[in-house]
Amino acid sequence: MSINIRNKAILEDFGVRLKKLRTEKGMTQEELSYAAEVELSQVHRIETGKINPTLSTLSALAQALSISLAELFKDFKH
Repeated sequence: MSINIRNKAILEDFGVRLKKLRTEKGMTQEELSYAAEVELSQVHRIETGKINPTLSTLSALAQALSISLAELFKDFKH
């Protein structure tokens, strides 16, 4: 299944947001992956907009970053 152009832009923008939050916390992709119990390759694909993460994955990432799910999307412009 391919990602349509509109969704691709949203996913890429969200990936930028996730990477910003991760780096602000001083975490590597590996550290986030371990803390969220998400495959490292999945974190990479989310940050690069290659996949559409599930709500449960987003929740795990937010928890690993010690932020709320709402905070994960705060100031997300799209």
